[in-house]
Amino acid sequence: MTHILAIDQGTTSSRAILFDRDMQPVRSAQQEFRQHYPASGWVEHDPEEIWQTVRDTCRDAAGEVEVAAIGITNQRETTLVWDRATGKPVCNAIVWQDRRTAEICARLKADGHEALVTERTGLLLDPYFSATKLAWILDNMDGARARAEAGELAFGTVDTFLIWRLTGGARHVTDATNAARTMLYDIKSGAWDEDICDLLNIPMSLLPEVLDCAADYGTTDLLGGQVPIMGVAGDQQAATIGQACFTPGMMKSTYGTGCFALLNTGDEPVASSNRLLTTIAYQLGGKTTYALEGSIFIAGAAVQWLRDGLGLISDAAQTGELAASADPEQEVILVPAFTGLGAPYWDADCRGAVFGLTRGSGPKEFARAALESVGFQTRDLLDAMQADMGAQAKTVLRVDGGMAASDWTMQFLADITGAPVDRPTVLETTALGAAWLAGMQAGIYPDQNGFAKRWALDKRFEVGMDAATRDRRYAAWQDAVGRTLSRP
Repeated sequence: MTHILAIDQGTTSSRAILFDRDMQPVRSAQQEFRQHYPASGWVEHDPEEIWQTVRDTCRDAAGEVEVAAIGITNQRETTLVWDRATGKPVCNAIVWQDRRTAEICARLKADGHEALVTERTGLLLDPYFSATKLAWILDNMDGARARAEAGELAFGTVDTFLIWRLTGGARHVTDATNAARTMLYDIKSGAWDEDICDLLNIPMSLLPEVLDCAADYGTTDLLGGQVPIMGVAGDQQAATIGQACFTPGMMKSTYGTGCFALLNTGDEPVASSNRLLTTIAYQLGGKTTYALEGSIFIAGAAVQWLRDGLGLISDAAQTGELAASADPEQEVILVPAFTGLGAPYWDADCRGAVFGLTRGSGPKEFARAALESVGFQTRDLLDAMQADMGAQAKTVLRVDGGMAASDWTMQFLADITGAPVDRPTVLETTALGAAWLAGMQAGIYPDQNGFAKRWALDKRFEVGMDAATRDRRYAAWQDAVGRTLSRP
């Protein structure tokens, strides 16, 4: 048995990818699932639909191959609570994009609690993270708090829920990277934080056991026989691993539904002065490696909006061609704050806006504006990282995710950031990271150094825009954002 199965459970779809002994993807399956928007700023998923799509894609991708181990990577922060006896969720999953707890976060900030939260967790008080979502469920679902206090309920991010289902309820576990995104985990001591749990009135009995990214997560009979689950990491950390960013100063940026840039800072957490997040990059052999992270809520989702919301395109791949043929005299700017803005603004209440429209603006200009918004937001993150880390953050940007396949988008990214952009031969770095964790733990794949040597460049995008144009375009973006924010 030399094949590894990676489960990549994302925000809009579930995928399973089968990797061979040489860490090459040989077969995959993917299923989209529904997005639920019950109120403005609310985003939910049906946990049973997530489970069904994971179950079916795993079986489709594995086929008749005997799988040696399974690795899991997942959308982070998305919050689930279920009955320990039946495994039945008490409500829909509250998705990381959901902003319903903005008032809770504002109240906690006003009461002076953000300093404690940031010191312990490396995070800011924002509805993005799991903690206030969990508190909301306990306070708003009928009988949930009493059942939680009686020890009848379990909390988890998507990885924990999947492992529970895969192991038939035998394991209630998560890994350090997912725990670090809950806003309940002390990333320095490596333990759930009792003070923050008390602050939010969250019973600690709800919380899963925290393990290394490569560890024994139990076994599943989903594929027949007993297959071990041996690797887990949140999607952005899995992509960091898949990009072999094992050396301090290395940086990757993943372009999926959102965009997330991580800068490896080594074995010491670095506190940001520019509203970035301090987080865990990975934990192996009991040793924690930290990162600075910038989080953009809307990247590929802006293209999805062009397709599903406006009907301007029928396929995401059309956007690059449309953008390339847009009127160069028009500079339409889209601020895609559909669910607020993430780093470095952290404004949960602002909403999307379009600037610079003329009578001649059409699908081409909208496509270009959507793609350019990803570059502009990445520039926001890189500027903040350089302000925090200085020269150490002035590095080549390794990119991955679905949007990284667009040459037009990656060239604009290099142009507007003023930094080279490296695209690897394997764009499925999130799934690759999960597969490597499981395969390395199973003794099939090489160690960190051996894995890093396998990283291969597909194309480097060099900076082609002059500094004056770059600065002018970015200033226009900053002006648009300033007019979009809900507060000065």
